[in-house]
Amino acid sequence: MKKVIIMGATSGLGKEIAKFYISKGCVVGIAGRRTELLKSLQSLCPDRVHIQPVDVTSADAPAALEKLVRACGGMDLYVHSSGIGFNNPQLTLDAETQTVTTNAVGFTQMIDTAFNYFARQGHGHIAAITSIAGTQGLGAAPAYSATKKYQSTYLTALAQLARVRRRSVRITDIRPGFVRTALIEGGRYPLQMNVEYAARRACRAIERRRRIAVVDWRYAILVACWRLIPRCLWERIPVYGK
Repeated sequence: MKKVIIMGATSGLGKEIAKFYISKGCVVGIAGRRTELLKSLQSLCPDRVHIQPVDVTSADAPAALEKLVRACGGMDLYVHSSGIGFNNPQLTLDAETQTVTTNAVGFTQMIDTAFNYFARQGHGHIAAITSIAGTQGLGAAPAYSATKKYQSTYLTALAQLARVRRRSVRITDIRPGFVRTALIEGGRYPLQMNVEYAARRACRAIERRRRIAVVDWRYAILVACWRLIPRCLWERIPVYGK
């Protein structure tokens, strides 16, 4: 029976991905900061769902993840869906530093813990929700864009590290487009997707063991076009600010 841990399962993509694996009969460990929301999700299948309150930015977050792994009897797949971001063209400092702490420091703590576990075990699969925002810097969300680029680069480095160390650790980088959540509320973002649809596409990418998956095909085209725009032109485009 597959054992799946999902970090950031209290809402959004993480919650929908958790529901997918619960429906597939997996043993599922769900983690996040809001215990009541975790308990609500656990009620779907109390005998196969284990919960663990975790703040990914705290010093004890790696130990909390390891505790959840033990409760599940092991881990085959780790899904990282924990993150924050703000539409912040005003550059409110607190919002930017919170984003960096969660999406860079917290991400690194959790991903490294999962990678080291799988390296010792001899096999495993890490999937992380990054974003197409890491393709180019979006002026409406500077810290979010930068940390998503960091995450994708970090995952690439780990994929290389796994090969060099001859460890069977699979890496999947899931890059959604603009999903209709509180993160983009109030911004002028195109082609918004609902959470359920985006989660289905993410789960398909995980199950197919894709290395990089842009969700969905419309965004794959959009990102390809973004990459062709020279920096001197990109910096003159008022991209989706409020």
